[in-house]
Amino acid sequence: MVISRKIQVRLNILFVTAVIISIAVFSMYELGYLEELQTILAKDNYIFYWMLLVGVFAEIVAGSMGMGYGVICTTTLLLLNIPPHIVSASIHSAESFTTAAGSLSHIKLKNVSKSLVKKLAVPAVIGAVIGAVSLTYLGEYYAKITKTLIAFYTLYLGIQILSNAFKEKQSKALKRKTNLTRLGVIGGFIDSFAGGGWGPLVTGTLIKNAFTPRFAVGSSTVAKFILTLTAAVTFFFTLGIQHWNIILGLLIGGIITAPFSAMLTAKLPVKKMFVIIGTLVIVMSSITIYKSVFN
Repeated sequence: MVISRKIQVRLNILFVTAVIISIAVFSMYELGYLEELQTILAKDNYIFYWMLLVGVFAEIVAGSMGMGYGVICTTTLLLLNIPPHIVSASIHSAESFTTAAGSLSHIKLKNVSKSLVKKLAVPAVIGAVIGAVSLTYLGEYYAKITKTLIAFYTLYLGIQILSNAFKEKQSKALKRKTNLTRLGVIGGFIDSFAGGGWGPLVTGTLIKNAFTPRFAVGSSTVAKFILTLTAAVTFFFTLGIQHWNIILGLLIGGIITAPFSAMLTAKLPVKKMFVIIGTLVIVMSSITIYKSVFN
């Protein structure tokens, strides 16, 4: 019953989005801008279409595992030699919409603790601003070093994802004391600076410390939306809007897949998904590190 309601909410969002996109495309056709749109989509070796596939894949992973969207997108974009600051800015711009859809679903399903969101979101916003401003400077002037550091971080996240496949089910132990302010600041900074990592770090820590999983995931998702929007706005003021083809590809791919990710959650073998995604992220991050160090 819960899954069907969640699917219905996302299907409604998908329908509204499809209508908006259809109206936009038709308007561009009528105004004679369709050829220009096709030229934009063909830029940078048709990267829009590659990002469309990445957006679909990343949303399937995030929908079935509750984390991994930013990690998959960041690892792929770094492998394609996109500058780190453009990587994070593009991902957060697209993710502002996908996390909004997820947040609405969790709020409607009453999976959100307002107090937990507040304790996570306020420090996360501070961390996100610091991370975005730092990356804007470092990504532009120290791109190779920054890219290597982020690749090492995604390698670490890949190992963490892989290790989840071999963890035994957690017993219902007493809830461990968690410094939510520190967790929010660090999570916000890392997610903004590295292009992803909030899910594995924050949601993973909450569940590990025996927070009720549905409230941990729901509240973390809402806090993630707030920090994502903050990071996107910060990047807009520091960098402007760049690489629309990347943003549109990730956004449309994610929106198309989002309504069906809830169905996949119950059907996909999650442990095998952890192995496949963890291994993929490790391999791609290792290639990026190799290229950064030896090229």
